[in-house]
Amino acid sequence: MTDSSASSTPSAPRKGPGLPLPARDGEEIEFERTLPARTDRLHTLTRQRIRALDVLFEADARRLPVLEVLAQRLRVTAAQTPVPERARELVEGYAEHAEEVDDQLETHSRDWPLHRMPAVDRAILRLGAAEVLFDTEASDRGPVIGEYTKIAEALSTDDSPRFVNGLLQRLVDVRGLLG
Repeated sequence: MTDSSASSTPSAPRKGPGLPLPARDGEEIEFERTLPARTDRLHTLTRQRIRALDVLFEADARRLPVLEVLAQRLRVTAAQTPVPERARELVEGYAEHAEEVDDQLETHSRDWPLHRMPAVDRAILRLGAAEVLFDTEASDRGPVIGEYTKIAEALSTDDSPRFVNGLLQRLVDVRGLLG
């Protein structure tokens, strides 16, 4: 007896994460369309933080000094709008304290050295840490941590918001103990 549910034709390849595979050699494959993260629902300050993150991410990817990439973005921007003043201030604040920020992140990230973190998370954490540790304008660090958590939710992996929130909160807690 034969099984009537079995089919003699090969089944189409299953689409999973990553690139789709063709069913046969030479068969055309259809790529899934990628969509940018939705940032239209974010506050103006959040969008300015994202513009600052773009500079840190680019500097990291190109292995250039952050201030050099910022200077390039101030001259010619890839976006349709110039780099906002607050974004420039955030990047300069990180650049001024980069070594200390990276040391703090390395110290408190428990088993996650900076070079092993996803590049987006690394940029988010660097900028967030610089802001919560060294920005004298922000008296309450909770909303700042919430903003960076929201940014991680929009731009990074499913696990990133919790990681970003926990690490930035740990830095604030340690600052409170030492200050």
